Amino acid sequence: AVPMFILSGIIMARGGISKRLFDLFSFFIGKRTAGLPCAAVITCLFYGAISGSGIATVAAVGSMTIPMLVELGYDKKFCTALVAVAGSLGVIIPPSIPFIMYGMASGASVSDIFLAGIVPGVLIGLLLMVYAVFYCKKHGEDKEKINAKIDALHEQGLWKVFKSSFFAVLSPVIILGCIYSGVASPTEAAVISLIVSIFIYKSLPIKKVYDVFVEAVRTYAPILFILAASIAFSRVLTLMQVPQLISGWILAHFTSKVVVLIVINLVLLLVGMVMDTTPAILILTPILLPIVEGFGMNPIHFGVMMVVNLAIGFVTPPIGVNLFVASSLTDIPVVDIAKRAMPLIGFFLIALLLITFIPQISLCLL
Repeated sequence: AVPMFILSGIIMARGGISKRLFDLFSFFIGKRTAGLPCAAVITCLFYGAISGSGIATVAAVGSMTIPMLVELGYDKKFCTALVAVAGSLGVIIPPSIPFIMYGMASGASVSDIFLAGIVPGVLIGLLLMVYAVFYCKKHGEDKEKINAKIDALHEQGLWKVFKSSFFAVLSPVIILGCIYSGVASPTEAAVISLIVSIFIYKSLPIKKVYDVFVEAVRTYAPILFILAASIAFSRVLTLMQVPQLISGWILAHFTSKVVVLIVINLVLLLVGMVMDTTPAILILTPILLPIVEGFGMNPIHFGVMMVVNLAIGFVTPPIGVNLFVASSLTDIPVVDIAKRAMPLIGFFLIALLLITFIPQISLCLL
């Protein structure tokens, strides 16, 4: 599924879908403080509903927004870190592969988990935008270049900008509709981006498709080795019965629900740093879910908490795949991106605490 989502992301970027989304959001908030960085976060949030993949979100939105933001005077490392972290929203906003894997591992309703991910995803996006506003107030913006860019959009008129982005806006509705109606799986639904790019927008000529496939392979190949190594490592942990040892240690040393949830969060954060999301969910869900259910925690709520924890692992070394994708787009070393991402990860952690201890954030739509 991941190669397909990366291919989908690059097709959408080449086909101009992510740019059309970005232009639509920029039209309304571009002239505000941090308007364009916030538009990039909203595009990631919205794009997550198209791709279901954090990696694809970074690939599609980053390949288009980072060069544009840098051209408008924003710091390249800041833009790269912002998109890398916001790309993690791709696995929280439905449809989401990790949510599907959690549903398989726990027996919980996938459609319920999808609904539960909407409000937490929006909350995290808002907190990332708060940091973007703070950063831009502190470091300033080149308002002359930004205003010229937004004025050019305004000259086109709202109707033209909206008409241009209509099918991009409609894509999530079509994709989710196909998934919920049973017409297509999330992976199969990714092909919709190819159809929209080639046959509706006609912005991706057939002769360019080969180049897109080459770019997709080049983007995914390094990540493939990282994922392979992390899956092998997770197999070693399973054979050594490390998850069982962790579970036994938690139950033996802690009896307070608050303390247990904090410890489980710390464990999941550490696991997210060294293990791919899918094996982490499949291995840890059967071990940790009975523990939290014993304290009266809703399985859907726990699923959202688990995926948010593991989403943070997308931007934390050594396995942080979003960092590697962002690095491949900008040629900035992974370590440098990780350093600039630390404040953003801090806001992500604030959202995690709120999601952990306020169940209504996840369950309000159920």
